[in-house]
Amino acid sequence: MMPFDCYKTYIAMKSHFTKDSYDYQRYGNRFPRMKVTSFYKRKDRFFFEKMSRDFPDKEIEEFFIANFISGTDPASVYMADIIKNGRQTYTEWQKRNQSLSYTFKEDIENIFEKKKVDDVFDCRKGHPPILKSYLGKKTTLETMVICDIIFGYGKDFDKRLNDPVWETVSRKIKKYKPFININVPRYKKILKEVVIHGS
Repeated sequence: MMPFDCYKTYIAMKSHFTKDSYDYQRYGNRFPRMKVTSFYKRKDRFFFEKMSRDFPDKEIEEFFIANFISGTDPASVYMADIIKNGRQTYTEWQKRNQSLSYTFKEDIENIFEKKKVDDVFDCRKGHPPILKSYLGKKTTLETMVICDIIFGYGKDFDKRLNDPVWETVSRKIKKYKPFININVPRYKKILKEVVIHGS
């Protein structure tokens, strides 16, 4: 990947995670109006030049995914943050995904401890336990996405929670979901074992 293409990938990923109308998997990093001459006037162009040398194309995409999902709100993730902490954030993301089933099992053991399934997703008194666990950094975004794949709770929360905090989390889940490729029956089995054992 050329430095300019690396920069376009950054812009495309930021658009994907912050705009409802943009879909990276559909449009990729195609921005026909962006000019190479404008890119070379940027002070941070050296970062993209280094990235294009250090990472294969697929890892560049993953690098930006990891960084945009790491903060509370992807819209508040800026280039300065990525330059400063990006590699560490990416390394942590890789570790989580390399042991995704283990992380998922740990998370749901915590979420479902002494709780029925319905209680975990109960919105009647505000933020449900699964959301509180995520906001308290006891549950990963990956687990939130996998649980949404299995239970489809996101649409129900969208209807019931008129809440800017949930709106931000909801967008992150929706935008991150296409990049989570799992064996669904395997994760359903893990979940079932934890819920039955904990009940």
